[in-house]
Amino acid sequence: MSSKQMLKKSPQFYKDKVCLNVLAGSMENAADICKVTEGNVLIGLLSKDYKSDEEAVSSMKEYAEVTGNRISIGLGSGDPFQSKMVARIAGLIQPQHINQVFTDVGATRSLVGQQSTFINSLVSPSGKEGFVRINTGALSSKLAPAIVPVETAIGMIKDAGGSSLKYYPIKGLENIKEYRVVALKCAEQDFILEPTGGIDLDNLEVIIKVTLNAGVPKIIPHIYSSIIDKETKLTRIEDVNKAMKVMEQIS
Repeated sequence: MSSKQMLKKSPQFYKDKVCLNVLAGSMENAADICKVTEGNVLIGLLSKDYKSDEEAVSSMKEYAEVTGNRISIGLGSGDPFQSKMVARIAGLIQPQHINQVFTDVGATRSLVGQQSTFINSLVSPSGKEGFVRINTGALSSKLAPAIVPVETAIGMIKDAGGSSLKYYPIKGLENIKEYRVVALKCAEQDFILEPTGGIDLDNLEVIIKVTLNAGVPKIIPHIYSSIIDKETKLTRIEDVNKAMKVMEQIS
């Protein structure tokens, strides 16, 4: 089955209001996560973990087969220098979901060549409620902050073919006041929101409630290192279960 055929046949992850995005330390780990979440999950695969495009494509295609293409190609800690690699391999794999910096959303949409794949757009806290920093690309991130109103950022993301706003780093509850306004603006624009960075089982409920109470149509919280076993490097299935219970109680 080709990548595009798999994308069309695989169940869409966005049927529920809340969808978990987690890493997997192995294909078996990924399969176990998909089973316990009943498919309401995205498996993050970081481009930064691979030495070449060829290695990434080969591995990610195997993960796609194991998970029913519930894969999310990631940068790796929002690294803008991975953005070109993400765009290149995404066009070959046709995943369900792609993480991308603000400045490379358009190029990535062009390379995947269809509208079904979700492409998020990374923006960062600005320190000012109602505004976000959009210069998250490889060159622009080194320059003076480009801070714009959240609604303007959303409009620009839509213009570029993006599907959702990735808010990184939320730092747990540290930026929750700014985040609440971002959520309200996403709700006004009927736009999906993906909080990332410092989310764990202790603050997950608050973050989801703030988002859904604002009226956001869907939230995709990324929970990474906090639920990974440091020795095995595998995502703990019992913690995924706990996260799912939180999600089910709220949504």
